[in-house]
Amino acid sequence: MKTKITELFNIEHPVIQGGMHYVGFAEMAAAASNAGALGIITGLTQKTPEDLAREIARCKEMTDKPFGVNLTFLPAFTAPDYPGYVKVIIEGGVKIVETAGRSPEAYMPYFKEAGIKVIHKCTSVRHALKAEKIGCDAVSVDGFECGGHPGEDDIPNMILLPRAAEELSIPFVASGGIGNAQQLVAALALGAEGINMGTRFIATEEAPVHENVKQAIVQATELDTRLVMRGLKNTERVLTNSAVERLVEKEAALGDKLKFEDIQEEVVGVYPKIMQDGEMDAGAWSCGMVAGLISDIPSCKELVERIVNDAEDIIRNRLAHLPRSDLSPLK
Repeated sequence: MKTKITELFNIEHPVIQGGMHYVGFAEMAAAASNAGALGIITGLTQKTPEDLAREIARCKEMTDKPFGVNLTFLPAFTAPDYPGYVKVIIEGGVKIVETAGRSPEAYMPYFKEAGIKVIHKCTSVRHALKAEKIGCDAVSVDGFECGGHPGEDDIPNMILLPRAAEELSIPFVASGGIGNAQQLVAALALGAEGINMGTRFIATEEAPVHENVKQAIVQATELDTRLVMRGLKNTERVLTNSAVERLVEKEAALGDKLKFEDIQEEVVGVYPKIMQDGEMDAGAWSCGMVAGLISDIPSCKELVERIVNDAEDIIRNRLAHLPRSDLSPLK
């Protein structure tokens, strides 16, 4: 299946494995890329630029296919060494960068000079238009269904994607709540050139996370996520567990007096405990509503090929054969 996204990134299938904290290691990116998708290393999971340089080198040993690096620009009292991360991405020969969070505008000249293609993740049309204006090559339009940070507009993909198609000139992919062939077909119909999947890729054989995490996703339904930190204007969709329920109780009790310090126990430093050690109640971790559509743990190759093959089958054998109405003039 060829689209503007497969041509832009020189990949076989219009599928992107999005950046995910403590999931997007070299093993994950290489497996996705070897399956014909675009694998992504999560830059800030690596504690230093030097660590990221080593992770890029490891990924190159595992695949000769294109892969990218996610770099999320976050507000912080002590900002990560973004210039250092950008430097090792360029020196590592990476040609695709997925940016998220705040605008990557300050670093666009460096990416462009190095011939790097940039796809920016956006939760609104206005942010997507800004990404287009500053020179991003594509955008990932992230609907309200997504795991992680859905923004504050609460617009689901059935509205957000066709709005993006109305406004954007650069290609975009559908992100948030995506995990099967039907959704790929729908995304294409709504104007997207492909899909970005996060949660769905965690539940794969190669995902470098604890088996407890994969089983939690398989066992979850579409009703098992919660929105937290809304009062802090940092809304995040997470899979419910005892820590999340405790967090929600704190939010309800404190109301507009809630401070980040009140919930640190539930959100700070929890990802290694969950993703690596399998302590499923250690804290809040990002998970999309698409968990309700996930019932198995295939290899990345099996997953990507199933989605693309089934999507092509839907297009050729269902949509193409829908009965047409009689268009003859009324008599």
